[in-house]
Parts: sequence; C-alpha cells; structure tokens
Amino acid sequence: MDLGLSGRRALVTGAGKGIGRSLVQALQKAGARVVAVSRTQADLDSLVRECPGVQPVCVDLADWEATERALGSVGPVDLLVNNAAVALLQPFLEVTKEACSTSFDVNLRAVIQVSQIVARGMIERGAPGAIVNVSSQASQRAITNHSVYCSTKGALDMLTKVMALELGPHKIRVNAVNPTVVMTPMGRANWSDTHKAKAMLDRIPLGMFAEVENVVDAILFLLSDRSGMTTGATLPVDGGFLAT
Repeated sequence: MDLGLSGRRALVTGAGKGIGRSLVQALQKAGARVVAVSRTQADLDSLVRECPGVQPVCVDLADWEATERALGSVGPVDLLVNNAAVALLQPFLEVTKEACSTSFDVNLRAVIQVSQIVARGMIERGAPGAIVNVSSQASQRAITNHSVYCSTKGALDMLTKVMALELGPHKIRVNAVNPTVVMTPMGRANWSDTHKAKAMLDRIPLGMFAEVENVVDAILFLLSDRSGMTTGATLPVDGGFLAT
C-alpha cells in the first residue's frame, strides 16, 4: 500500500535510537526527506552513515532556548513525530523534583515547543500536515514506580486531543500512538527479568510485547493520507492491554 510519503519532509525527535531511529529509516525508504533530532551526536553520526541524506540536528530538547535556536530555522516540515522521551522510574514517595522537571520538560513541554514551531510553519505556508505524538499504555493505566512517567504520558494524550481541536481548522491532523513495552535494546534490557515480564505479559491478551516495526507501521499510517479522517486519536499498539 502506497502511503504517499514520497517527497514530503518529516521531522523526527528522539531519532538516535529505538523507535525513532527505525522510523527515520522507514520514512527515508518511503521516499520522505527526514530531519533527525537527537541529543547524542554519535547516534546522529552513525544514523547519517546508514541513511545518507538525512539532515541531523543535535539538541537537548529539555533546553527551550537551544531548541528554539536549533529548530527555528529548520525550514518547511510536512510531518512531525514527537518521539523523544525519558523514563525516570521511582516509587511515588521517593519522586524527586529533578525527576519531575526533567520528565515534564522532555515528555510534554518539548512536544509543545517543537509542535508550535512546525505547526506555525505549516500555517504560514497554508500547507496541510500531520503530527504524531508517541505516548504509551502508561497514559491510561497505573504502573508501579511510574508515577511521573504515567503523568507525563496522560498529559500528552490530552495535549494530543487539544492540538487536534485547535489545529484541525488548518488541516493539520494530530494523533498519538500508545505502545506497550517495545522490544528496543532498552526495552529488552528493562524487561529481561522473567518474573517482571510475566506480570505484564499476563495482562496482554496477545501474550507478547511489541516489536519496533509494530509501532513504526502505526506511525507511518497516521502520518499518511490513508488516515486522512483520523485526528485526536490515541491508537493502542499494545496487544490488547488497554482492553483488559
């Protein structure tokens, strides 16, 4: 199925590793021109070697001023994926100010800022566009030691809906994907404990965690005109976890 992404310009945050990196590769394969944003220069360097033609931007999205400088002149963007996130896990009674600040700065505030930059450009050009925010099943279910992470993702889901409401008249669609545990290298490491993994897998009707390509395929669909009547949605990629 042709998704019609060829020739369109896409910006992906958190592009150095995991879902973001695989998404950059998939977008380029689909013919899109990609701006890859990461805070880690080494990851961007290796990505550019793998995918010549990708435009790298190295910036820490937790830094508002640096982000404005780095992306303020990035040029026209048709498709945006807000994928960058941090997961700082602490028991509720041990949550720190630093964990709150960092988590909300990256997982929510940066989404607002980057989306403002991109959406303003779309509106100035009179161009339609699509934005996908990478959320989580943790936005809708309580998970032990995830109080701050769950809170940021819950806020991201509601932000997605408000963005869809306000940007819809400008023909800009905004949706979220809400994956379960994804088998990135980090995901494999964090869920390698069989007892911990079983407790989660027992709540997933399909009995398995997501692979990276499951999430990438969902994002590509939401970026494409094939989902032209879909906006304000939070799409589970969770094997049925949220149905239980």
